[in-house]
Amino acid sequence: MTFAALQPLADRAALFAALRQDALTDAVEALGENRWDADMAAGTLTFTSKADATRQLITRPHMIATIAPGPRSLMWAWAHPQGDPQGVAAQLRDYGTQYQIAELSQPELAFPEDTGDDLDAWIAQAAHQIGTVATEITGRSPYYSAPVGGGTRAVFLLDAPIAATTVADAVIKTPRMLSTLSLSDARSSLWDAARLAGWDLQWTDEAFSGATVTDASGSATFRFDDQARITGVESSLGG
Repeated sequence: MTFAALQPLADRAALFAALRQDALTDAVEALGENRWDADMAAGTLTFTSKADATRQLITRPHMIATIAPGPRSLMWAWAHPQGDPQGVAAQLRDYGTQYQIAELSQPELAFPEDTGDDLDAWIAQAAHQIGTVATEITGRSPYYSAPVGGGTRAVFLLDAPIAATTVADAVIKTPRMLSTLSLSDARSSLWDAARLAGWDLQWTDEAFSGATVTDASGSATFRFDDQARITGVESSLGG
């Protein structure tokens, strides 16, 4: 288990965050073998093709947190003197204050006792949780987790030149992602994806057995079983 008090927020944004991470992966993989470089003075995090340095994906990073094995703690970027110049991470602090979630409003979180022996794996998992939570609260995406030395990882939200996620994207990608993506409540995750992506959502009945989402790319009806799992998708897409 990562940070238990934050998991409900991560669960709610799980589908949308996964769709956005998939879009980032596609954009980076289109460069072929690549490297990443961060220039905090210039305010950029850039992915560059190793075969052709003119091919780049240039993003603007907003640091959210660092997760370090030495002190076995997470520190929010808003608590660093120069860690949150745009105030993006501070939105998490303000949300925590508003909804009385101490894990968001205190500067540093100790690792839980059940982290296990493989700290690298646990930190990588926690970084994904924090990136998803940050997406949920700020509406920004995608996120990126980067090693910054000594086993520490930094979590960034990226302003990236990646197209908005559409209903058509969800129809195409969700069935594939469901084989590895665990959704504790797919109904809530779809509702939240519609909210974050700007789609229209209408429930098909009072039992919430289905939901139809619509945007300029088309419409799709997601069907759920009595355990709120997605059982099927029917779509009518433009083009």
